[in-house]
Amino acid sequence: MSRIEDFIKNEGSVFPGKTYARELLMPVFNDQRDYLFHAMFDIHRAHVIMLSEQKIIKEEEAETMLDGIRKVAQIDLEQLTYQPQFEDLFFMMEAKIGEEIGHELAGKIHIGRSRNDMGVAMYRLVLRGHMLQLIGYANHLSEAFLVQAEKHTETYITGYTHTQPAQPTTIGHYFLAIYDVLQRDIGRLWAAYETVNQSPLGAAALTTTGFPISRNRTAELLGFDSVIENSYDSIGGADYLLETATAIMTCMVDTGRWIQDFLQHVTREFGTFHVADPYVQVSSIMPQKRNPVSIEHSRSIASSAYGDALAAMNMIHNTPFGDIVDTEDDLQPHLYRAFSNAGRVMKLMYAVISTLKVNEEHTKKMAAKSSITVTELADTLSRDYEISFRKAHSIASHIAKRSIGEGKELYDWDTQDINKIINEFVAVNLTEDEWKKIISPEYFVEIRSIQGGPSPKEVTRMIVKRKQKLEQQLREYKGIVEAMNEGRKALMDYGRYGKAGSEF
Repeated sequence: MSRIEDFIKNEGSVFPGKTYARELLMPVFNDQRDYLFHAMFDIHRAHVIMLSEQKIIKEEEAETMLDGIRKVAQIDLEQLTYQPQFEDLFFMMEAKIGEEIGHELAGKIHIGRSRNDMGVAMYRLVLRGHMLQLIGYANHLSEAFLVQAEKHTETYITGYTHTQPAQPTTIGHYFLAIYDVLQRDIGRLWAAYETVNQSPLGAAALTTTGFPISRNRTAELLGFDSVIENSYDSIGGADYLLETATAIMTCMVDTGRWIQDFLQHVTREFGTFHVADPYVQVSSIMPQKRNPVSIEHSRSIASSAYGDALAAMNMIHNTPFGDIVDTEDDLQPHLYRAFSNAGRVMKLMYAVISTLKVNEEHTKKMAAKSSITVTELADTLSRDYEISFRKAHSIASHIAKRSIGEGKELYDWDTQDINKIINEFVAVNLTEDEWKKIISPEYFVEIRSIQGGPSPKEVTRMIVKRKQKLEQQLREYKGIVEAMNEGRKALMDYGRYGKAGSEF
């Protein structure tokens, strides 16, 4: 028992025990310092300004408080380390502000608020910034896909279903599909942003306060869109975290799917894409290798982002509805890491997509193989010769199977031989021009001009429409970010104190 007795003796008899401090308080302090420091001081500023405007504190007191807050906020973060006399960063900064302006006056800063509403507000401010950053990166990637799609409206490729060659399409059509998914991912991030960008301040511990504070004013000063009206919801609700995690997870799963496609398309066997030299590495032993590591890393990092977001969701599952540590300091860094890694994926793939080359001759050649235009034979028989589609399909299927069995491509058949096979089923003779169209990837794509189809005309129409919408989105995004930065600068410069803060 001597080892246990020694342990108990070394732990100490008052809070915090050494193990508790080392394994929990110190890591939490470091996370708060690295992620929440600036948000904490923004909230201090906004709260003091509101208290002064509401005549809860004197104007001269507010000026002194803001001056002290400004000075302490300039601390070199690298010099901040955990000290056991302070439970966390919040109490350490409270003490430092007290050293600047006097502890009695510093204590008034906390009139009408709690660490509960302050903590949730800090998390929301930080998440809001991460969201805007990721949306910005995703916007850039969207633009890269549109630019490439516009270049390749007539670059023919093999489209796949169930991992098998299915029908001809174009790079433009394919990239536009990825673009549309990414736009929906951005939409989900914006929806989460709207949920996150609401102020819990003024809820205090749970039930608001007896002081005549203005919740709307602190929300306005901090750039929140609105106040979370119910004070219990302000502290107890965690759906803003769930919605955030879900948006990241969905985005990373969607992104991982087309990244997986890309890793196939860059193989020698597929030969569709050529990744630019700055984004490939050579083998240490095989000089012929061009390893597409930028895409490989992106796939792996996307999985990491998904995993951190999922961890956050799991930590909330089956927790009580209220203020609880499960939704706080231990959880938040998972989301910050998820955003950071998701942003890395967006930036890496933006570089890859922007510089990507397509082997157009090879892709066109492959789009004529594997009998993938044979659907047009069924369509022609049904459309032009009034053969029932099911019967026309069975004829096309028979020809495809014979082609595969005899090691032929459709273009290896001459019109006379094809008509002999067709005549086994129906009395139809195709003209040479009709057969040339049937085996042509270009014709296959061109005739599919229905809304959303791969026809170059239709793809161009879709691109024009999306470019206009994206330009509007980019303007709106820029306006939101600029307004946020201007609002923070105004907060920092309130009265004659402070300086402009860092931008997103």
